[in-house]
Amino acid sequence: MELPENPADRAKFAAARRALDYVEAGMKLGLGTGSTANFLVRLLAEAPRASTLLCVPTSSRTATLAASLGLRVATLEEAGALDLTIDGADEIDPALNLVKGGGGALLQEKIVAAASRRMLVIADAGKPVPTLGAFPLPVEVVRFGWRATMGHVAKLLEREDVGGRAIRLRGGEAAPFVTDEGHHILDLNLRRIGDAPGLATRLNALPGVVETGLFIGLAAGAVIGHEDGRAEIMEPPEAD
Repeated sequence: MELPENPADRAKFAAARRALDYVEAGMKLGLGTGSTANFLVRLLAEAPRASTLLCVPTSSRTATLAASLGLRVATLEEAGALDLTIDGADEIDPALNLVKGGGGALLQEKIVAAASRRMLVIADAGKPVPTLGAFPLPVEVVRFGWRATMGHVAKLLEREDVGGRAIRLRGGEAAPFVTDEGHHILDLNLRRIGDAPGLATRLNALPGVVETGLFIGLAAGAVIGHEDGRAEIMEPPEAD
């Protein structure tokens, strides 16, 4: 695969290329969704060990791409426990907590990540942040009664340590976005999340909420790519 001309794509490419170092022959591998993950899928397909891998995609889009490139694709039910999942992120904080779901695949991404012995994040240098929240937080909700669910979310946010409380239905009411699992997504423009683990727990307890884009304690490391082709490794802070 040729090096992309676009600087932002070069950074994503650098992260995906470095992540190949973590992929061993014979692995059962979770494949993420998004622009950075797409680079990974294309690079994997060219790798000598590609034929030995069993790949579980996190979305229909990734499944289609992987299969078209000749990778061996399976469902999570067929594969069972995975060795490694490699996926992108919209934001990464210093503790390796993530905001994901910009592409709308957060539910399947989280299920696959949780079924893996290890999750590795790949991202460009703009994704690490001191505090989560600048990127809108996706919350996947059941289509039935989504307005009532949005009301529950709004009431919860009144008590949360966040910098903003605007909520919108992704796609709008005329043509709302529908996930692979048939749900809608509410995007929460919070600007700053003071307690990401607590917010994730409290949102998940609301009726109608299926899952949130807060990935807490799932990532074991992150590969951060730069436009000049460098890639550096982020690891979680050592416990006191």
